[in-house]
Amino acid sequence: MLKTHFLTRVSLREDDIESFDKYPLSLPFLKTFDGLNFHPSVTFIVGENGSGKSTLLEGLAVAWGFNAEGGTINFSFNTVETHSNLDQYLRVSKGIKRPSSGFFLRAESFYNVASEVDRLAIADYYGGKSLHEQSHGESFFSLFMHSFRGKGLYILDEPEAALSPDRQLSFLVRLHELVESGCQFIIATHSPILMSYPNSEIYQISEDSIELTAYEDTAHFQTTKNFLNNHALMIKNLTGISDQA
Repeated sequence: MLKTHFLTRVSLREDDIESFDKYPLSLPFLKTFDGLNFHPSVTFIVGENGSGKSTLLEGLAVAWGFNAEGGTINFSFNTVETHSNLDQYLRVSKGIKRPSSGFFLRAESFYNVASEVDRLAIADYYGGKSLHEQSHGESFFSLFMHSFRGKGLYILDEPEAALSPDRQLSFLVRLHELVESGCQFIIATHSPILMSYPNSEIYQISEDSIELTAYEDTAHFQTTKNFLNNHALMIKNLTGISDQA
């Protein structure tokens, strides 16, 4: 395997911070954030809704040079100015090698990226068919299969959003192919399937910290495991409905 380390670490520019009272610096985990080191292959960032994982990923991507709404490093369109200014307070440490390709995927704004691909008439780089003429899941997978290539840096925010469980397993296969060809991934996800990839590290954002966490110790794994092992009882406890109802 080619060992790649395009992004090595992210930390706060503490000298530039006057206050942690305003968003996004008001996110609880940022008040104790002393930086994190990225795995050379795959780093997962997980946490509850509203914990700040997508905000951190967005800030990291913008600080690297990606468009805030997603796309390659060459995309510069702007649909709605909604991203935070966290990038201004991040110190990004880079490796000695530069990636030959890259992409920032935001599930929530991928429609805008697909529109920009059509406007630029570059669908050939995404499988030869307009991403708008495919289902949401198909367009995601076309991106992974046709646009992603070796020695790339890929920052992905909830790539599982459009993928069925079977497609998530297929994504793991593609992820491994790309890691073997020298790619580095930083992925925010809720999917226990994706975060099971072994050649990786997982950072879990809790109420007031972000810590390296074993796969089996993540809240996502434990909740999913408990549900699948006791789904009838859990549904009864949550809703009062039993299988015999």
